[in-house]
This record gives sequence, C-alpha cells and structure tokens, in this order.
Amino acid sequence: MTGTLDGKVALVTGSGRRKGLGEAILAAFGAEGAKLVVTDLGAPAEHMGADDIGTTDEMEEITNDLRKSGADVLTLAADIRDDAQVQSLIDKTVAHFGKIDILVNNAGIGYIMKPMFDLSADEWDAVLDVNLKGAFLCSKHAAMAMKETGGRIINIASQAAKTGFPHMAPYTASKHGMVGLTRSNAVELGQYGITVNAVCPNHVTTGLGAKQNGYFSKLLGFDSVDDYLANMRRTNPMGRPGLATDTAAACVFLASEAAGYITGEALNVSGGEEVH
Repeated sequence: MTGTLDGKVALVTGSGRRKGLGEAILAAFGAEGAKLVVTDLGAPAEHMGADDIGTTDEMEEITNDLRKSGADVLTLAADIRDDAQVQSLIDKTVAHFGKIDILVNNAGIGYIMKPMFDLSADEWDAVLDVNLKGAFLCSKHAAMAMKETGGRIINIASQAAKTGFPHMAPYTASKHGMVGLTRSNAVELGQYGITVNAVCPNHVTTGLGAKQNGYFSKLLGFDSVDDYLANMRRTNPMGRPGLATDTAAACVFLASEAAGYITGEALNVSGGEEVH
C-alpha cells in the first residue's frame, strides 16, 4: 500500500460480481488506502439474471475479502435505474463515512448480443437504462454530495465507446453516450473541483467477457474460443487482451491527486488496440 488514496471514500457501481472489473477496481482502491462501498443490484430483474448481476451473497463474499485485506467496507444493494434508490445509496454512503470522494460508474449490461433486426425495444431500454441513465443518476447525486469538497467521477466506458461492434447496438450506443456524458459533466462540474473522466478498456475476460468470447467466436467463424483469443493476442500490439487490473490501475491514477488537472478525457486502456 502506498497510500495514494488514503482516507478517500470510493463507491463503485456494479462491483458485486466475482472477478469483475468492479471487484478489481475496489481491490486497487483499497490497496491505496481508500474506504470502499460495494454496490450492485443484489437480486435478479428483467433481462438481468443471477449470472448477470452481483447477488447479495456474492456482494458479501467480495466485502469479506476486501475486509480481510484491511479495507473499511460498506455494502449496499441498489437499482441504479431508480432515482430514489440512487439518492439513498449516496445518502447512506455519506451517513456512514461522512463523505464521498470517488464514484466509479462501472455497472453495465454487455451480454445482450443479437442482430439489430432481432433486438426488442425493451432489451434496448434495459441496456440504456443501466449503462447510461444509471451513470447519469449516480453522477448527479454523487456530484451534489461532492460540491463543497471536490471529487472524482470515473466512467467505465469501453473500446465500444469509440468503435462499432456488430450485434451490440445498444451497448455500443450507450458507451458512446457515456463519453458524451463524461465531457458534458466535466465542463459543468469543474467549477466545484470535480473531475470527470472515462476509461475505455478493450476486451477483458471477466464473467461478462467470457459470454462475449463464446458469442463472437461463433459469429466471426472461429473453430473455438481458444482460436478467437489467440487471434486477439496476435492483433494486439501488446500481445494480449486486457486484464481487470489494467483498468483498475487507470482508475487509481484518475482518482489520485496526480490527475487533478485531467478532466473530460476518454482514456484508452487497450494495449494500443484503440488509438483514438
């Protein structure tokens, strides 16, 4: 631990899934001395099965592991599509820790993959509601709590925020929109000492990433997932897909004092795969 974030309070949405980006970001923040809030949906909902979200039990497992590593952790279930629940999430965080310094908008749906001709309106709404509306609501309420002290808002976008992908119209649209939200909020919130940035990872084999591997290996005509991943390694300048720790390290930097004059950016963490 170097103490880069010593005493800071960090809330990461969508952080209740094992081996997900959210868990990795929390662990990295905790290693730097931050106090942590684990939050996820907690229970399945329409288009969000138990394998797609962080359940209450899974959230508690992650919390226990973080506490074993020495972190001070609060666990709260919330549906970030609901304005009142988001307000309560921020209020409970401030009531428990006295403040909130860092928000990471990590929650997202990336597992609805199908041709646009087969995509239903309610599937589109589910993705946009979580990925974009949820980020807006969390940013709004967290920023209100940060107005007097400043803070950091970090949006987990994607390579899909800059490049189109087949069979992922709502996901790609939501991630492009997240970069727009980042830029707009950065301009508006700078006066309060709040920076707003996005991180754009390339493919990471989390639980969600594994589903994408299976789908796209078939869609693109590979004989197996292993062949698909081998091609991914060959075409990446750094010779590998991304790791959750790569994204987490970028978040630590953007949350730190070293990044205090950086705002409105959409930072690629892609091993050179995405360069714009």
